[in-house]
Amino acid sequence: MMKKEALEAAIQLAGLDTPDSNIQIEGSDPVYYSPFRLGEGAAVAHALVGAKIDEICQMQGLPPQNIYVDTRHAAASLSSYNWLEADVGDLTANTRGFSNMTHIFSCRDGRFIQLHRSFRDGPGIAQVLDIDEQADLTTVAAAVRRRDAFELEAALIDRNLTGAVVRDSEEWNKHQQGMTLAQKPIVEITKIGEAPPEPIRTGERPLSDVRVLDLTRVLAGPTSARTLAEHGADVLHVSSPDLPTIERFEIDTGHGKRQIHADLKTETGLMVLNTLIPRVDVFSQGFRKGALDRLGFGPAQLAELRPGVIYVSENCYGHEGPWAMRPGWEQFAQSTSGIAKLNGELTPLEPDANRAVTAGDDPGAPRLAPAAMNDYVTAYFAAYGALEALKRRARGGGSWHVQVSLTQSAMWFLKLGVLTDVSVGQEIGDVREFLETRDTPYGEMTYLRPALEMSSTQPYWAISSRPLGSDTAEWLS
Repeated sequence: MMKKEALEAAIQLAGLDTPDSNIQIEGSDPVYYSPFRLGEGAAVAHALVGAKIDEICQMQGLPPQNIYVDTRHAAASLSSYNWLEADVGDLTANTRGFSNMTHIFSCRDGRFIQLHRSFRDGPGIAQVLDIDEQADLTTVAAAVRRRDAFELEAALIDRNLTGAVVRDSEEWNKHQQGMTLAQKPIVEITKIGEAPPEPIRTGERPLSDVRVLDLTRVLAGPTSARTLAEHGADVLHVSSPDLPTIERFEIDTGHGKRQIHADLKTETGLMVLNTLIPRVDVFSQGFRKGALDRLGFGPAQLAELRPGVIYVSENCYGHEGPWAMRPGWEQFAQSTSGIAKLNGELTPLEPDANRAVTAGDDPGAPRLAPAAMNDYVTAYFAAYGALEALKRRARGGGSWHVQVSLTQSAMWFLKLGVLTDVSVGQEIGDVREFLETRDTPYGEMTYLRPALEMSSTQPYWAISSRPLGSDTAEWLS
């Protein structure tokens, strides 16, 4: 069991207030073959969400609850898409095109760089490397080895493409972006407008009175809104019929949500959003910084359109500093912060192992952690921030902006310290006790149920995942 002192220390390292709730975290790391406290870190994030729900329930007149999180279950939630089974064909088919270019590669100068083709960057990265977009892994690796790491990073930045040199934590802490993040809590909540108080009315479930617009995809943003759905929020996920996506991730993050289409490049799509905004409570978005401002849906604009809105922003590198505008994914948070380098050094693979990266022959070369640690934990912190902002709105009114980032979460995992007793072959093991099965529009589906347990208001998803665009653009009454 995680000791109270360790729990409180982890929360303080995140720059957050220690809750009064009765929290029990069962089990300990290592759960994966990783030096990082993946299970315990995830469990703390889940418990903080539970504590906020407990506080909201007490505001509604309910007695205090007991909060319980199993460390293995929390660790499994860091890669919940891995446990998904549904009769919808090959759920890995649309991820294969990412593989050749999405790796850590070794460079000419002995440094390493993380590349990621993303949904749009493949052609641009190929042009920078002077290779074909569909080049095989060997060709991509050879092209990268002809370049120096920081020179290649600069070339990618110049074209507004993803790509970042693998750094150690000391380098990152001296980087201007790292120094900017170090001054902030892991969840930043700012008042952005005046509005009268809005109590969270008592309903069948803690968040029955809360309406959420989810304009996010892959993986942190959608998981944040899914977390609010597991406590009863009415969540509308907004997607464009023309945007590429990854079906496994959409299904994994779609539990508890209704799905609508709205193409924000069209007048019709903008009209759909404007129709929903007057009654929204939480507006969650993961667009590049400034993108929604140009469409009239930035934080200050939403506070004018809907006084009292809770505006949630997730990104990779943080919302201030020289890299605030840069695109990025889970892999970049690990590679820039020092996670990947330390992971390779402290949990080396055997030389003949089937390696997940192309980073040279050294088994201790930089390597990603065995779970999407920052995507999912950032999601739980975003949900925590939204809940705290709802509390503040209920007590004193106002519109609020909640900001989180993947790299900030990575830096927090580093603060939690590393393990020295991890054994090769350490695996999470059988997780069937954490799974449940239900009938869905995709057929019978097995998936990881919520990791958080509460004594009175047990989290669950009232509706199953469904295909994008399945529902009409309207709030439940």
